[in-house]
Amino acid sequence: MQLNKIVEFHKALGDLTRIRIIALLQQGPLHGQAIAGKLGLKPPTITHHMAKLREVGLIKERRDKNTIYFSLNTKILEMSAKAILNVGTGGGAEMEMSVTAEDRGAIIKNFFTKEGKLKTYPAQRKKKLVVLEHMVKGLELGKVYQEKEINEYLKQYHEDYATLRRELIMCQFMYRENNQYELNPVEVWWLK
Repeated sequence: MQLNKIVEFHKALGDLTRIRIIALLQQGPLHGQAIAGKLGLKPPTITHHMAKLREVGLIKERRDKNTIYFSLNTKILEMSAKAILNVGTGGGAEMEMSVTAEDRGAIIKNFFTKEGKLKTYPAQRKKKLVVLEHMVKGLELGKVYQEKEINEYLKQYHEDYATLRRELIMCQFMYRENNQYELNPVEVWWLK
């Protein structure tokens, strides 16, 4: 997760009304009128706050005829709340998994050919993270890559670049928005 995304998440939660909305949605989906009624606020105020929560991905919407029901995206809430704990800790696979340099070398040797191709994608999480970390070493921090560029980059390792790309996102090595990819700083790699 990008550092600016962590900041935006916490800014969105920096409002009492939004915290109250999250508390209400934790109990189950509600439409805007119901939220307004329970909080004693006007619907336009709720619309404003829902837009802020939507921007950071904290709510999901479901339309039923002319009514939009809002629900809490608990996965994003938990992931974003925990992301700050990784900032400044050095992150990275070594700290999270306590992988020694010797283990790391053995994993890389076992899963990559001498030419640098990935033989097989590991099933064990610890090994998977070492493999992914090894693959991102050729990417530049701060550079925005188009999806086609990432695909070409990953093809040098394995033909199933789509799986590798998805894993890089899921394990927080990279951030994706509008088919643009950016390497996350080591401090926020989510390797748990």
